[in-house]
Amino acid sequence: MLELRKVTKAFGETIAVNNVSLRFEPGQMVGIIGRSGAGKSTLLRLINRLASSGSGDIVFEGTNVTTLSGKALREWRARCAMVFQQFNLVNRLDVLTNVLIGRIGYLGTLPVMFKHFSTVDRAAAALALDRLDLLPQALQRADTLSGGQQQRVAIARALLQNPKLILADEPIASLDPRNARLVMEALRTINLQDKITVITNLHTLDAARAYCDRIIGMAHGHVVFDGTPDQLTSAMIQQIYGDANETAVDESLTSTIAATGAEGPAGKRQLETAH
Repeated sequence: MLELRKVTKAFGETIAVNNVSLRFEPGQMVGIIGRSGAGKSTLLRLINRLASSGSGDIVFEGTNVTTLSGKALREWRARCAMVFQQFNLVNRLDVLTNVLIGRIGYLGTLPVMFKHFSTVDRAAAALALDRLDLLPQALQRADTLSGGQQQRVAIARALLQNPKLILADEPIASLDPRNARLVMEALRTINLQDKITVITNLHTLDAARAYCDRIIGMAHGHVVFDGTPDQLTSAMIQQIYGDANETAVDESLTSTIAATGAEGPAGKRQLETAH
């Protein structure tokens, strides 16, 4: 189990994460939503220790990860894999080698630099690519792939870390709808089949509702919602995304209106009623 206890992080006078306490049970698929600047990315980086927390504790299976350093910290980052919005692949290397870089936490930097990988590791990388329908592209340069394919390579690389957690920071933000679906389906399949906890920041409500068991809403560094997709009402969406001068839009409602042709004043009334 992962537990955050009164975690706070400030950048100068800006409080990015404000007194956040959360528990994540093993095997959950969790979506974190909120406006830009709500603290979503900072929260994930605190968990992975890419950023140090100002105060509070982050505890995983009895270990306080905020106190880790050196080898113990490297081991934690191997167990807590990150998938980034911009893929973070080495473009000039082939796809298989990019996946094998996921073993750096276990092998060290030099063996990875000189591509000294065991047969077992190469087989595991090929299997990960096969799971993500990318084995035919194994020997292509990474920069020859589409954005969606590159993101799935990044997920395969995360799998090579043998993680207990996968943290995905806006993994579909720069992808078209088809590739976004493939990436989210890949994360969900890994979550279900491997029982790996997946915590992902998402910029669309539809994706959070479709793929996540639990949704956390953040606003101004605070957690303002924590529940199931069915509990995410239009009023709560307004609290997460809106402010005193703006009305947040419920994507599922607008999709329904578009599908039924409820346009013009009638459709507008439906939206206003929902809020």
